[in-house]
Amino acid sequence: MADESEEAVRNYIAEGDLYAIHFEDVLAGVILFISVNDSTVELKNLAVIPEFRGRGIGKASIKEGLVIYKNQGKDRVIVGTANSSIDNIAFYQKAGFRMYEIKKDFFLKYPQPIFEYGIRAMDMIMFEKTLM
Repeated sequence: MADESEEAVRNYIAEGDLYAIHFEDVLAGVILFISVNDSTVELKNLAVIPEFRGRGIGKASIKEGLVIYKNQGKDRVIVGTANSSIDNIAFYQKAGFRMYEIKKDFFLKYPQPIFEYGIRAMDMIMFEKTLM
């Protein structure tokens, strides 16, 4: 999974719907959605195996997931990523998500500091997308 803390993944993996992502009959990744309330679902985790990245697989998987949850009556999807996850920040915006909240110091409680691009992960940036 794409989360940096194995303990964090263990705590939430059984709470939601985990889907395998296949590309040409080969496992290319996984995506996990967790229901937040009657109207909102969270894209909790998206992990695409490195050799399959850059092919639109992640974006297509999100799109398919959004159809599933819209059909279940959800009208909003949220996703969070670290302030240091520059690629993810761009990815979610390109997928139509908009920033709506910053959870300050979210990653400071992790057992080990996380660094990406020389930036320490400190805050969780939350994105949302309305399902129409």
